[in-house]
Amino acid sequence: MPTSKRIEEFIRQVETNKHVEAVEAFYTEDASIQENNSTPRIGRAKLVQREREVMKKAKSIYSQCIRPFFEDDNLVIIRWKFRFDWLDGTVTEIEEIAYQRWDQDRIAEEKFFYDPTQLQPK
Repeated sequence: MPTSKRIEEFIRQVETNKHVEAVEAFYTEDASIQENNSTPRIGRAKLVQREREVMKKAKSIYSQCIRPFFEDDNLVIIRWKFRFDWLDGTVTEIEEIAYQRWDQDRIAEEKFFYDPTQLQPK
């Protein structure tokens, strides 16, 4: 079960756009991430690689936790707002809910819920 302090540390890393570092520090080795009902990506190494790929395509990223977050035992729910300014000049804004299952002080499973039409760059 994570402490509120540990969850806040995770949120701070994401909000300062240290997405790769957050995955390295806060996810279990065999963690999974699933977006809506897509096939989950499994394994921290894959998750880190995916974050690096996204970061390379962005000129800038704005990440914000819309508080409060919710925690109950080993389950955490966080509402996020992201803005991606892409290298090609387009912008993507996404608001999503992250549903996380923690194993001690690391995230073992995470599922994102969002409207996929938000992924269309503007």
